[in-house]
Amino acid sequence: MAAQRSAEVLVYVGTWTQDKGEGIYIYRLDPSSGALGLIGRATEVGNPFFLAVDSRQRYLYATNTAEKVEGQPGGGVGAFSIDSKTGGLTFLNQQPARGDLPCHLSIDRTDRHALVANYGSGSVAVLPIQGDGRLGPATDAVQHEGSSVNTERQEGPHVHSITLDPASRYAFAADLGIDRVMIYELDASRGKLKRGGQPWAQVRAGAGPRHFAFHPNGRYAYVINELDNTFTAFAYDPARGSLTEIQTLSTLPGDFKETSYCADVQIYPSGRFLYGSNRGHDSIAIFAIEEATGKLTLVGHEPTQGHYPWNLAIDPTNTFLLATNQRSDVVVVFRIDPQTGRLTSTGQKAEVPKPVCANMIRRAS
Repeated sequence: MAAQRSAEVLVYVGTWTQDKGEGIYIYRLDPSSGALGLIGRATEVGNPFFLAVDSRQRYLYATNTAEKVEGQPGGGVGAFSIDSKTGGLTFLNQQPARGDLPCHLSIDRTDRHALVANYGSGSVAVLPIQGDGRLGPATDAVQHEGSSVNTERQEGPHVHSITLDPASRYAFAADLGIDRVMIYELDASRGKLKRGGQPWAQVRAGAGPRHFAFHPNGRYAYVINELDNTFTAFAYDPARGSLTEIQTLSTLPGDFKETSYCADVQIYPSGRFLYGSNRGHDSIAIFAIEEATGKLTLVGHEPTQGHYPWNLAIDPTNTFLLATNQRSDVVVVFRIDPQTGRLTSTGQKAEVPKPVCANMIRRAS
């Protein structure tokens, strides 16, 4: 029984509540079958578009794509405490995100700062995390400028994610609107962002960078480009916070000619495999990562058994991958083959209204 408890995994699913959801859904993931059992909800934050958990798994933070928060225009970020026994969430407070449509956030490794990406306004902000997990007012906000070749989607900046490097020294803001991954150095003592020595990494025109992830070895990084359905691989210099492009390749089969948009990127903890979601093709693209070079080789595509897979999540035991199919209201569970990277359906799924994000923790025994 103790061994089972030590492997218990809790799943927090963020939803697009303006339609018919009820906030953050909480599930227990069965370590053997992958079954998802609903154990609770948290409804205090509307449209919890993206979720992040601190390193000690005591607090959960959720972006809120409201029109106004605490009297200020734009969205916000809500803070919750995680019950160590039940996994339930207790609302603590909420702060303005200093921008419109906050869609992504990262917690630094000291658990002192939450960095927020605001898609609508094309800006990023830093919110301090207090000792009790509550959020303080933003200590910094940076507005991006520019546009790119897609006049419908790139008329201005649209920051889709902000990701810290393994040392939490540099932050990388993938801006879909300007085809750049902006690079900032985080001043952790003041909660400020300053432009890095390399101010940005450019992707090809019209690519639309969305989500960004570091390889476990810290020497490579990958951005998934929403608009042209590609992955761009970079070599990373942690001393300078700089990115050098290695490779760009498609996430779609060569014979697919319909409309699709990429969304999320996840890297298997062994560093051997990379996964990306295709919304429209409704698949998970699976790539092998070459350890010596960081280059990608296509392994295959796995159908997500739903429509419009928004985000992906790998559970803390490295056994399962979850796909949140936003337009078909279902989270689907796949088993990961650690030798090949391929995915196999477990037959397990959970009906969740408009799921857009999943985040998991392994609860201590």
